[in-house]
This record gives sequence, C-alpha cells and structure tokens, in this order.
Amino acid sequence: MIFIDSSIPVYLIGADHANKDRAVSILERLVRDEERLVTDAEVFQEMLHHYTAIAEPAAIDAAYELLLQVADDVLPVTIEDAVRAKSLLVSTPGLTVRCAVHAAVMTRHGIRTVFSFDPAFDSLRILSRLS
Repeated sequence: MIFIDSSIPVYLIGADHANKDRAVSILERLVRDEERLVTDAEVFQEMLHHYTAIAEPAAIDAAYELLLQVADDVLPVTIEDAVRAKSLLVSTPGLTVRCAVHAAVMTRHGIRTVFSFDPAFDSLRILSRLS
C-alpha cells in the first residue's frame, strides 16, 4: 500500500516541471503494477489551501478529481493520529506538521511508503519515499 501526498496531484495538473514528468511516470508504473494507492482527508484540505493561496481556486476540482480517481481509499484523520503526529514532531527534527499528520495516519494503517516530492518525509526512518 502506498500513500499519495498532496504534492502529486499538484504536479500532475500543474504547469510543466521536472517533477511533473517524474510524477506521471511513477503513477503510471504504480497503476500498471496494481499497487493499492491511498491518501487521507488532510491531503484534500492541503489542496484547498494550496490553490487558494496561489489564487487558482479553479484548479481545485481537477486536483480533487484526479486524486479521487487514482486513490483506492481516503483514510480519515483521527485524534489518535493527531496525538501520534505531536509525538513525531517532538522527536523528529526537520519534520513538518503536515508530514507528521500523514505519517501518523500511515503508521496507524501499516503503510510504509509515501509517494511525495516533499523531502521532509525523509527525516522519518519508519517511511520510505517514492519521488
């Protein structure tokens, strides 16, 4: 099972960028290999924030549609995840809040791989990052 971070749909629907080609290539391979792809509800909130912050709210629908098409499941974020995220933040220098929340959700579900271009995930030894 592989967790899809918000950076993936952002690059996939965005303008040309080196990460766009890489994201397309990796996603095509994961789909071809029939990997189970999941995300969490927080990723959708992050896309709302991102596209509002860059004044491109029209892109929200495309990002949501893309993620809903490729994700086999959207996991909830629980209070248990928030408590675990707090613990990860305190014990892991360089970790961001958003990565801590996703890592907590991933840990609860036994997911060890994240598909992301965010290097903050690299500070967690419990995960490996596809990028």
